[in-house]
Amino acid sequence: MKQDIPFDPVEGVSVAIIPDEEALTAEGQPIWQVYLLNHNAFPLENVIVNANGYGQQADGEKVRTSTLRYLFEEVPPRTAVPVEPIDPALFHLNNQYWVSYYHGPQIFDKKFIFVPDSIVADNLTHISLLDREGVLHS
Repeated sequence: MKQDIPFDPVEGVSVAIIPDEEALTAEGQPIWQVYLLNHNAFPLENVIVNANGYGQQADGEKVRTSTLRYLFEEVPPRTAVPVEPIDPALFHLNNQYWVSYYHGPQIFDKKFIFVPDSIVADNLTHISLLDREGVLHS
């Protein structure tokens, strides 16, 4: 049963959203990319990332994006892998990335939720694994 599975805390794994100043939209805005970062000295195995957005439009209408699922057989130690591009038009929503992976026989999972309007220039920080600026969620 689910209660019999021990869920240890996730450590050394984070999600970052990075603007790519070299790739621009037709309007001249940077394309933003979501990355999964493994800061650990061991690989993550059988990684599943469920991505979706939810919240309200400016007029109060509730909105929910499609759930997209990504599978990575292995994320090597101390690396970052691109997950998906993200449209800045979705930054006013809760953008959720639910990450599940194995380390040995143990399963780990954690939800990383970027709250509305948290993906802004004021929240950019240096991300050493990518050697770029972005919004980091640990």
